[in-house]
This record gives sequence, C-alpha cells and structure tokens, in this order.
Amino acid sequence: MSERILAKERDFHDRWAAGIDIDGIRVTDYFEVCTAPENRFILQHLGNLQGKTILDLGCGAGENSVYFAIQGANCVAADYSPKMVDVALKLAANNRVSISGKVVNAMSIDFPDNCFDVVYAANLLHHLTEPKQAICEMHRVLKPGGKACFWDPLKHNPIINIYRRMATNVRTEDETPLDIQIVDFVGHIFSEVRYDTFWLATLWIFLQFYFIERVHPNQERYWKKIITEHERLAPVYHRLEKLDRAFKKLPFSKRMAWNLAVVATK
Repeated sequence: MSERILAKERDFHDRWAAGIDIDGIRVTDYFEVCTAPENRFILQHLGNLQGKTILDLGCGAGENSVYFAIQGANCVAADYSPKMVDVALKLAANNRVSISGKVVNAMSIDFPDNCFDVVYAANLLHHLTEPKQAICEMHRVLKPGGKACFWDPLKHNPIINIYRRMATNVRTEDETPLDIQIVDFVGHIFSEVRYDTFWLATLWIFLQFYFIERVHPNQERYWKKIITEHERLAPVYHRLEKLDRAFKKLPFSKRMAWNLAVVATK
C-alpha cells in the first residue's frame, strides 16, 4: 500500500476518532445482539477466551478489544490510526478492563512469529490494497493452532454497491470490498477454514432506513445503526434471517451477501 493511501486512511480515522462518544458504546452489543451475525458466528468458533492472547488488528474504537478483555483475554488493540488506539484505551478504562495499545500497519505487523492465540480483524481488509499480504501476516504472528478471524464486506451485491457510492462521507475512497474467492486463498495458507456470509434478505433493513425512515447513508453509518438500534429492528431482522438461511442453500447465493466472516486455524 502506498504511503499516500496509508496516510489518507490514517487521517480519515483520526478525524473519526475525534467525534466518538465513548460513553455511548455498549460493547457487548457488537458481539451478542441479533444484528451482529458476523461476530456471533466468530464467537461460536473461538470457544473460551480466558487467558488467550489476542491481537485486535484494525481495532477502531476498541469495542472488540474491550469485549475480549471482558471475556478474560489479554488483548492488544492495534490500529494504523494513533487516535483510534487512544479511543480504544479510553473505552477499556470506561469498562474497567485492561488492554494494551499499539500503532500497527496490518501489512507489516510489528510482532514476532508465533505469539498470538487469536488475530481478529473487523472491517479491516477492505481498507487495504493488499489484503492477502495482511492475511499472511496474520498467519505469521499466530501460534500453531491459533485462529485468524475476520469479517468484511463483499463486492458482489448491487444494492450494497449503490449504498457505497452514496455513502461517500463515511468511508474512504480507496476502500475495496472483498471477492468471495479470498476464502480460497485463506484455505491455501491455513489448515482449516470455516466461513459464512450474512445479510441477503436482511438487507431490506437498509432499504427501510433510506426509503421509509429517510436516513441518508451520509447522515448515519448504517452498519453502526443496525447495532445501536437492534432492539427495535429485532422482529423484522429475525423474520428476514430465516429467509437468508434458505437463500444461502441456493448455488452461488452466498456471494451476494453483504458481509463475509472467516475463522481460519493455523
């Protein structure tokens, strides 16, 4: 990734960090509510986190790092944005847990080989021009038997692609959603790979935000809104999730989902 793009990503997320309301973050929601299916899938395959060493790569505001710390893990909140790392540390203090923070380039992780039980990356890889390089780095720093977990948007769904073209103020112009074939690449490196995709019929909720509730994507980040408003969205989400499970049985349908979640064992 060029220095120019790295600098743009860092500056964008530094500005975002300045406006984050730490007191308004409910950490458990990002992993346990119905509208967080990616993290619920990942948790199913991680097992007990007590005493595990975890690298939260691209930690953002630190919701993930703090959640893992609450579960008893020793977590490093790592991000290319120094101000995001600062926010993560403050969020940990607010939740009375301890994490460490480090500024890290995901393409060249500044840790030795074989030192983490888990490397977790949420919504990170699509910010990188070389996501495969980051996946190789995740593999390198994992202990034998360790798990790499990530979730990111896919590029194949036309509804989401329209949304992305509209949401120009809440994303960086260099972002590139993943091709589902990234799973094959992961499979060549790791000994075992489990994956699933999420948000097919459930994408109706995005249409509801825009056409019925008149919330423009630049006004609110939809992917945050589905978490913070999960209680009111739960009835419609649960109905549509049943349709998603049926749709995903059809050939090639998984590629049309919004997000991909992967858990890979070294």
